[in-house]
Amino acid sequence: MEQIFKNKVALITGSSYGIGKATAIAFAQRGAKVVLSDWKDDVDTLDTIHQVGGEAIFVKCDVSNESMVKSLIEETIRRFGKLDLAFNNAGIEGTPAPAPDCTRDNWDKVIGINLTGTWLCMRYEIPAMLSQGKGVIINNASIAGLVGFPGMPAYVASKHGLVGLTKNVALDFAKEGIRVNAVCPGVIHTPMIDRYTGGDQQVLEQFAEATPMGRIGQPEEIAETVVFLCSDAASYITGQAIAVDGSWTTK
Repeated sequence: MEQIFKNKVALITGSSYGIGKATAIAFAQRGAKVVLSDWKDDVDTLDTIHQVGGEAIFVKCDVSNESMVKSLIEETIRRFGKLDLAFNNAGIEGTPAPAPDCTRDNWDKVIGINLTGTWLCMRYEIPAMLSQGKGVIINNASIAGLVGFPGMPAYVASKHGLVGLTKNVALDFAKEGIRVNAVCPGVIHTPMIDRYTGGDQQVLEQFAEATPMGRIGQPEEIAETVVFLCSDAASYITGQAIAVDGSWTTK
């Protein structure tokens, strides 16, 4: 596999499973030194990267905690001397319920991780990138950042906010060598979708049928989109929210 990220340092939050894990491995396979981060200890992704001959470290971080985010970036710089690429992937779906039944605790937690947490990450990633004159940030939004989904007010609000935040930050730093984009995955076969469906195969099949391509996406398909957006091949793309959804949002 072409080493397009050789001598680059990539940070992935929410790296323990699903899209985050697949993207971390994809970066490592292409030569990046990878900083893995999640709210719980992660051995599996780290071991997998080492098995394929990659270089990686793990730094525990709850992205809704500013002091932990600050320490995450500081440790990245301490260990590798710089930060070139960041995939702000950490996120939760929360507890489904219509808006009147969404609890304040659920609202605060979902917004705190999905939106505030991503803002905190960029707050510390951007100065590190500015110091070297360039960098690329990809935020993991969702098609729920482009269209509504019933019964998920906090999640939809957080992802719509994340798309807007991505566009704003991209404008602020377009002339500073920093590109900022969002990916908006559709229904992807991850532990999150398994929790949402309760692992009900019939519900998964309904999601597949509702997708114009007729199938659920795989984490690796999102990872490949992130890899492209971080590469020099995407050097003129910034401020975009790119749906990777089997055409769900064009129905």
